[in-house]
Amino acid sequence: MSAPRLSSHTLASLPHTIAQPDFDRDRLTAGIGHLGLGAFARAHLAAYTEPLLGDDPDWGICGVSLRSPAVRDALAPQDYLYIKAERDGAGEKLRVMGALTDALVAPGDPAAVIARFAQPSIRIATISVSEKGYHRRAADGALDEDDAAIRADLAQPERPLTVPGIIVAALRARRTAGIPPFTVLCCDNLPDNGASTRGIVLRFAEMLSPELARFIADNVAFPNSMVDRIVPATTDDDRQRITAAAGVSDAASVVCEPFSQWVIEDHFPLGRPTWESTGATMVADVKPYEIMKLRLLNGSHSAIAYLGQLAGLPTVADAIAEPELALFVSHLMTEAAATLRMPAGVDLAGYRAALIERFRNPALRHRTAQIAMDGSQKLPMRIFAPALDLIAGGRPAPCMALVTAAWLRFLQQRDDNGSPLTVDDPNKDKLLQAARNADTPRSLIRQIFAFSDVVPTALAASEVFESQVLGALTSLSTSGARATLQKFNHREEYREKHNETAAHRLPADRIPAGSRAGSAGAR
Repeated sequence: MSAPRLSSHTLASLPHTIAQPDFDRDRLTAGIGHLGLGAFARAHLAAYTEPLLGDDPDWGICGVSLRSPAVRDALAPQDYLYIKAERDGAGEKLRVMGALTDALVAPGDPAAVIARFAQPSIRIATISVSEKGYHRRAADGALDEDDAAIRADLAQPERPLTVPGIIVAALRARRTAGIPPFTVLCCDNLPDNGASTRGIVLRFAEMLSPELARFIADNVAFPNSMVDRIVPATTDDDRQRITAAAGVSDAASVVCEPFSQWVIEDHFPLGRPTWESTGATMVADVKPYEIMKLRLLNGSHSAIAYLGQLAGLPTVADAIAEPELALFVSHLMTEAAATLRMPAGVDLAGYRAALIERFRNPALRHRTAQIAMDGSQKLPMRIFAPALDLIAGGRPAPCMALVTAAWLRFLQQRDDNGSPLTVDDPNKDKLLQAARNADTPRSLIRQIFAFSDVVPTALAASEVFESQVLGALTSLSTSGARATLQKFNHREEYREKHNETAAHRLPADRIPAGSRAGSAGAR
């Protein structure tokens, strides 16, 4: 007999060990319109917002799916409730989440999305659509004006389907109606993500109406933020386990780690939830935290993903359990940390140690194939930017060169045992064609480095970096990932005894500011 569906009517049947919303959901009003209603938003934004809704029910979240109705169709029969499962080696904590008021699907009814975002109650428009969802050129971050979806939105601005198209249409509707503009809060891994989003939105608006673009430039806030929480794709096994524990089926459950972090530039003209009371850090300048996360966490994740894929390691925990790969990640963090300038009081060593501890979480099953997606969009910020900083300063970047080589080898679509690898990337066609055309490692490097929208021209022109990538790629091609890592880690400069990636468990007082390591409060 199948379990009943999670809904408002079945909440009373849940075990008392599963936390539930402690506020009246009938009083909720959507003050936040969120573009990109994926698992991350439901595990991060909603988790910081939900505990505040009892005192201030005007900050409910209306979600918008930009591609398919699948998430809406999973949530609607459940009254927009879902279960968040925080997992680590010690076990799992389940909580029913109730911050969502409803969900819209942009491709199905773009006019409804614009009308909703034009309502005065919506005071913040948040976004989590991954790097490729902004239709930006990876090399310089500008709007890709030749992108087919962008051209379609420019041709039919009243029926937009892209992030910049929707934001501009909604702001135009509010301006026409005399409603103050909402704040736009990016929650994706972009450099200067608020400023980046602003530039993309302004350019789109300018191509429609210079007057509208001036209005947005003068009146709309785009605060920067840095988000951090590992949220792997929910599997069928996850759903079955949650059903067994809860006694109800949930088609929209999310799984995440206990750790979370959110650092936000405090600039919200129409007000905001008191996110600082649920663990967020409100600051004047997010950039140092954002760069720290991009280069240490996200850069390490990319290294783990591509080397792990080549070595046949399906999850982050599997990969980091390999001593040589773990040691390499430590070297990579040391190399990346040399490019950071952090505010006083930030425990960089503690942050790095916490990352290794999180990577070791065996309960998440965070797939290396998932992280390996969209490399042409992710690597410019995670690997190429810090590599260029080092090279421009006259310093080598051997670890970043090895990660680059692992990505290039990954584009050849075979792991070290000859098994096929799947490349999922918005630039897939041109990347794979270049990989097929290359008959030597040097040729592969030069063909990929010729894409200036992916690899910065100054980095591609560096003979030092190309030489480092060539050595690493040759070794990966002939010896495989494991042998290459072993050889790399025993280079002269790395021979001193290492503290095996500093993978000790951090005391609570060493968790970096702006993060939460458990489920109290916001969780």
